[in-house]
Amino acid sequence: MSDEEDVKNAEHKAAMQALKAERDELMATKTDEAPGLLLVHTGDGKGKSTAAFGMVARALGWNQKVGIVQYIKGKWITGERQFFKKFPDQVRYEIMGQGFTWDTQDRAQDIAAAEAAWATSVEMLHDPELDLVILDELNIALRYDYLDIDKVVADLNARPRDKHVVITGRNAKPELLAIADLVTEMTLVKHPFEQGIKAQRGIDF
Repeated sequence: MSDEEDVKNAEHKAAMQALKAERDELMATKTDEAPGLLLVHTGDGKGKSTAAFGMVARALGWNQKVGIVQYIKGKWITGERQFFKKFPDQVRYEIMGQGFTWDTQDRAQDIAAAEAAWATSVEMLHDPELDLVILDELNIALRYDYLDIDKVVADLNARPRDKHVVITGRNAKPELLAIADLVTEMTLVKHPFEQGIKAQRGIDF
């Protein structure tokens, strides 16, 4: 090893030692005793529901129990639906939507479906057996005012202190963002659909 490499390695080690000290000081100000977190995945980019279902897999890895309510996708068969039904003792999976809004074309029907889905959601929020609740595409129901945002916010704030919740869907309401602990906005840069490619099994659903 050359003298130049020795110098670079020494400089790197010193920089990493300083970074670790800084990181340790920062972590000393944090706590493991966190309340139930509210996470919102929104934005025009792909991956909002995908990220939420990844968290379901993570929770299952820790033997936690999860509740899932799907607001929009309806009876569409998806890979995640088929996979999570293999865990009936750990995952409660409720498909409450009637399909995409441009397919249903029935506002009254969509409102009724959203209200039924929210009733199920509130039940899950207060179920002591569930550690994590996924409200998939709730933002879409809120976007079209199928549900009262003030009631949704109040119900979320009234959930048990230790309940983690993930909400997905584009166009998240400002009132929801205001109470969230984490907000991630997926940004669309490039998508196969723009190249004329339809949704693919195992990738999109």
